[in-house]
Amino acid sequence: MFGLKTTEILLIVLVILLLFGGKKIPELMKGMGRGVKSFKEGMSEEIKEEKKEDKEDVKKEEKE
Repeated sequence: MFGLKTTEILLIVLVILLLFGGKKIPELMKGMGRGVKSFKEGMSEEIKEEKKEDKEDVKKEEKE
């Protein structure tokens, strides 16, 4: 996983626990989950808009 060994991963997890505490981590993960979901929704909307623009461009070309 990303070239990290088990001991390195455990050390990173330990540092995160020390910095944020056990009670804050679920809140942080929840916030990250919301952020990822929002990002994915934004990306899917952008793709839909691009497809819509492409269809409109094709219709314009067909009329000409």
